Amino acid sequence: MKNISLRHRIFLTMIALVLFASALIAGITIYQYTEQAKDYHQDRLERKESQLERSILSILEHNHWDESKSLKDYLRDEVTAISYIQNINFNVYSLEGELLATGMYDQELIPTPDKVPTTILKVLETNRERHVNETNINGVDYLSSYRFVVDQKGKPICILHLPYYQDNSFNDKELNEFLIRLTVGYVILLLIAIGISLLFSSYITKSFKTISETLEHTDLDQRFKKIEATDVSPEMKVFIDAYNAMIDQLKGSAEKLAKSEREQAWREMAKQVAHEIKNPLTPMRLNLQLFEQQFDPMSPNAKEELREHTQILLEQIDTLSYIASAFSDFAQMPAQQNEEIDVNKITSLALSLFSKPFIRFKASDTDLLVKFDRTQLIRIINNLVKNAIQACDEQQNPLIEVEVENFIGHFKITIKDNGKGIAPEHIQQVFEPKFTTKSSGMGLGLGMVKSIVENYKGKISCKSQLGKGTVFTIEIPLKAL
Repeated sequence: MKNISLRHRIFLTMIALVLFASALIAGITIYQYTEQAKDYHQDRLERKESQLERSILSILEHNHWDESKSLKDYLRDEVTAISYIQNINFNVYSLEGELLATGMYDQELIPTPDKVPTTILKVLETNRERHVNETNINGVDYLSSYRFVVDQKGKPICILHLPYYQDNSFNDKELNEFLIRLTVGYVILLLIAIGISLLFSSYITKSFKTISETLEHTDLDQRFKKIEATDVSPEMKVFIDAYNAMIDQLKGSAEKLAKSEREQAWREMAKQVAHEIKNPLTPMRLNLQLFEQQFDPMSPNAKEELREHTQILLEQIDTLSYIASAFSDFAQMPAQQNEEIDVNKITSLALSLFSKPFIRFKASDTDLLVKFDRTQLIRIINNLVKNAIQACDEQQNPLIEVEVENFIGHFKITIKDNGKGIAPEHIQQVFEPKFTTKSSGMGLGLGMVKSIVENYKGKISCKSQLGKGTVFTIEIPLKAL
């Protein structure tokens, strides 16, 4: 049940309850009918016994029975008449268990025992009560009843044996008809339960669906949407109120976190700028101090020394200018100027600036006209291809492949090189600002590229193998353009 939704759990539970109730009622009904039939046959057997006892006593009284004479002579002819009149089979035995008379209107059905079984005689003599046991004759179940026939003084006269056939055909018919009606009723009830459970589960899970959709659209970076639901249960309202209160707190926490991150980022940026600027300033200072101590304007090599020191200073100044431009490009990304451009054409134009014979370009099979910032696309291509060229510096046969592909809903740019590759432990860091594996550079280029791509709701990924090369893949959805 773990992976079953709440709606399906409610539905299955209600159906299971209806099925369980129907099975329980059916079981109780069958048990009730069985017990009712058993009680009916017991009562009917006792009534027949009483009728036969009264009939036998009436015969003896009418014929003025004398105890000195054999009871058999009095009952021989009368018992058969009673059997036909009352439509019942029975036997009369002496107190010693010997057969005295038999009243069998249907002799073929039930055999007549010659004697009462000894065990039954002992039970009757001990308990002085009737004895009933179940017996099976020719595959038919019977109740076999033995009891004393007593006179008005309470003295036993004889033993009455009544084999009673339990005819349950009418009871079974009534039971089957009732079960059929019960089944029809529960089928209707099951259909009603299915409809109610679907409506009920939909009503209960409606609020959960609203919450789910709201959570999907909640963005910790910019959107904090509260749940607006009116027709909900009191329990669900408590949950929604708690969620909305949490959203208020989360919004405040996110704003504080964003502010803290911005401040931290600027502090880190300031440290990086200071560090990068300090690096060329130190040799510049040393160079000027050395120039001041050693320069002799009267020396025949004065002009050459001046030119040498000036060249060193200019190189360091160029380094400072490069650092300033790099940080400016990263920190001051220009606003997107979306215009309709041909991605194939702009990519080809950006690659032509490198004039490298080992750069191969494969355009998409179809025209790829999108609204994109031309300058930012060129910056993406320039940074990635420049990194690829530097990675292939030590290769005897360098190769850089750039491919543009057009898909349904997005386009993809792939830059693949056969350079030295990137170590696995550095793959996750290549897009972080300040990270670089090169001896020169600020490590800001790939961070800038990632920022541009994400502004267009796209994604950039990197796969690399040491000694085999690197592949950068950019995917940008057309719907975000």
